[in-house]
Amino acid sequence: MKKALFILSLVIIAALGFTACMHKNMTMQQDIPPFGSESDVAYSQALWKVLEKEKLVGPDQIRALPYEGMEPHGVILEQLSTMVTVKGHTGIVYVKANYMGDGMTRSKVVNYPDQYLVAVTVMFKRENGYDPDNQDWFWVKYKSDGSLFANPKGVMLAGRVAKGMSVGCIACHTDADGGDYLFNNTASHLD
Repeated sequence: MKKALFILSLVIIAALGFTACMHKNMTMQQDIPPFGSESDVAYSQALWKVLEKEKLVGPDQIRALPYEGMEPHGVILEQLSTMVTVKGHTGIVYVKANYMGDGMTRSKVVNYPDQYLVAVTVMFKRENGYDPDNQDWFWVKYKSDGSLFANPKGVMLAGRVAKGMSVGCIACHTDADGGDYLFNNTASHLD
């Protein structure tokens, strides 16, 4: 009888320990956002280098016709799109320069772009299977120097930004007409 109680106690302790570990593991998984990981940051850095080489960002970037924007992007925007290759994968990229400032106008952007550039937001079509729920888009919010913005919790804004959340890149862009996550898609898909 004592042996049976001892074995039963061990089974109960093991079950409780397993349950606690599973709960902790599930809680930890829920706390880890689907973006901003080391691999997301590394991929965003590789993407920035390609964007610089293609003159889509940086001091020698190609200029586009500025147009009026809206939050959370700049008051005035420029958008470029083309095909690029990052780490062996070729996909379409949309690069949006976000400009803000007092009395912001399109002519200020044309004449003093560096003074008013506050962010560069990018959508890059990754390989099939990267994020099939959201058409495999990789999202990034860069500062003008190519470093990353972070959310209020310090998570870098690169990868599946705000996936499953009620606000953020993916949540907002799912409302775009055409089901392609693009609001200003005057450029045709190049793929």
